[in-house]
Amino acid sequence: MKTPDTALKPSELSAAVGRALRRAGKVARKTARMHGTSVYVMKDGKIVAEKP
Repeated sequence: MKTPDTALKPSELSAAVGRALRRAGKVARKTARMHGTSVYVMKDGKIVAEKP
């Protein structure tokens, strides 16, 4: 299968993935704030609940 000409380079792809993950986290925190629920994150190898 031929790859499309618009394929991203590895560095561009990882930058795009990073931006997408930050954007998704921001939306998740906003949604949790609206509903009054906790956001679960990993800190020091443990999963903890945080209030946004």
